[in-house]
Amino acid sequence: MAEITASMVKELREKTDAPMMECKKALTEAGGDMVKAEEILRVKLGNKATKAAARVAAEGIVAIHVAGDGKLGSIFEINSETDFVAKNDEFIKLAADCARLVAEKAPADVAALSALPLGDGTVESTRTALVGKIGENMSARRFVRVAAKGKLASYIHGGSRIGVLVDVVGGDEQLAKDIAMHIAASKPKALDSSGVPAELLDTERRIAIEKAREAGKPEAMLEKIAEGTVQKYLKDVTLLGQVFVKAEDGKQTIEQLLKARGASVAGFTLYIVGEGIEKKVNDFAAEVAAQAAAAAGNK
Repeated sequence: MAEITASMVKELREKTDAPMMECKKALTEAGGDMVKAEEILRVKLGNKATKAAARVAAEGIVAIHVAGDGKLGSIFEINSETDFVAKNDEFIKLAADCARLVAEKAPADVAALSALPLGDGTVESTRTALVGKIGENMSARRFVRVAAKGKLASYIHGGSRIGVLVDVVGGDEQLAKDIAMHIAASKPKALDSSGVPAELLDTERRIAIEKAREAGKPEAMLEKIAEGTVQKYLKDVTLLGQVFVKAEDGKQTIEQLLKARGASVAGFTLYIVGEGIEKKVNDFAAEVAAQAAAAAGNK
């Protein structure tokens, strides 16, 4: 019998999107013949999974699970190709199950989550079966598990496209809910200035200097102008520096609000579905123009 290597299993998995164990079984049954093994998997799973695996999944939903006492929770993103599938009940259930498993089992990463038992199989076999049934690629993307220092509050917005999990120490339930809603609306990049990547600050500083230079400002003032710009940027992108969206005077910051209520935020996670995933954008007008030009050239 031909030896079934890890690279063979990996290659078949990439072709079919089938679970690794199913790929190994198919290769064993096929005596190492890749083409025959792919046919075996198509019989078992249908050919939908094979076609779907290569397509970009940039839609989807965010699911959140918080334990009854608010001390333990998780936030999880799963992607699909279209927002239509993101409304599918089985897809939504898979997302909720995964969020619960993250909180309960504390998997190290997406691969570990995929291997956890779910239903009659695993998370991965459930996902693959759903891909075959619906005919769209879908993938577990990321998650965070939180053991709260205070109490967790969550907020889901925009048809589950935006999710927030925030750890609030002190205050009350309404305050925690307000903070979660604020995060969803204002989308801070970090809790405070220490969490903002240095490269973002460097970019803001360079832009400010160039703008000031083009405006004819004296060289001696450029650094001071840049520092002022950076400080304004930090107020805009840090949770504590942002003006509370429900502030009656339009001035009270989240930091001031928390201080007035004897509370603090230990941390937060904000997920926006598809953020950072490069989508393929079809330029219909350009495509028509190219086809017209090609047709003219063939005359």
